[in-house]
Amino acid sequence: MRTLYPAIEPYASDHLSVGDGQEIYWETTGNPDGKPVVFVHGGPGGGTTADQRRFFDPARYRIVLFDQRGCGKSRPHISDGADLSVNTTDHLIADMESLRTHLGIDRWQVFGGSWGSTLGLAYAQRHPDRVTELVLRGIFLLRRSEIDWYYNGGAANIFPDVWERYLEPIPDDERDSDLVAVYHRLLNGDDPQVAQRAASAWADWEGRTSHLAPRPASGDGGPWDLAFATIENHYFTHHGFLDDGQLLRDIATIDHIPAVIVQGRYDVVCPMRSAWDLHRAWPSADLHIVDDAGHASFEPGIVHHLVAATDRFAQPAG
Repeated sequence: MRTLYPAIEPYASDHLSVGDGQEIYWETTGNPDGKPVVFVHGGPGGGTTADQRRFFDPARYRIVLFDQRGCGKSRPHISDGADLSVNTTDHLIADMESLRTHLGIDRWQVFGGSWGSTLGLAYAQRHPDRVTELVLRGIFLLRRSEIDWYYNGGAANIFPDVWERYLEPIPDDERDSDLVAVYHRLLNGDDPQVAQRAASAWADWEGRTSHLAPRPASGDGGPWDLAFATIENHYFTHHGFLDDGQLLRDIATIDHIPAVIVQGRYDVVCPMRSAWDLHRAWPSADLHIVDDAGHASFEPGIVHHLVAATDRFAQPAG
């Protein structure tokens, strides 16, 4: 069973101005002469953590992590009033290209899970000549059916107790409405306490349903929850700024790129149907179904297949 690589500190980090008053935080870890890989974090709005460097052999990879607009260490943060009108999928794709150019990278491997799989696919379909391989986990194609499953009651059939926490900020007379739209109003209203309460409930729902064995949520109840919930809801309110089914429709643009898909069978957040549909549309991509895993990237079986994929695609040692 493969495990994570040791934690290595970045050898470089900074903020990159990408226009619209936005500065994205980036860092590079590992071998400066190694194979470039970019880690695309989830959410949207989740930000990066040190453990995410550990999916890659630091002796063979030049590991690039960055925080997407409005979250993590990027500036301005959503809690400081970041402008969501300049936070769209097209903006994030352009930011990735700006970062790639800034770092002097010609082509890189794209690694992402959950929303990171969405953005990774969208980026690769826009810039297939810049992608060496794709390693994707917990597939989210941002179809309306997926949003409704998780945020409008489907997953409540599996986690009814946790769903009650998700409903707590929602007025009783709106609980049969589109809850994504109701949350949008609460998160973007004039009352910061209402917004924070809604953000914490939204983040708590995802945190408590992401693992095969449920565990307490890991949000901070403050700025992290606010960025995560507000940015995520912004994207889902606008259908990810993608046409429904677009990522499957345009799969031919990347069907030549080597790819690995890793999916927990009992993933409630991003159910396996999406990974299966992606694999059926893209049969050359290797699909690994982990029968004892949910959504979280650090469950042992998920880690094994992700690290096996990055090892497979790494440049030779030395």
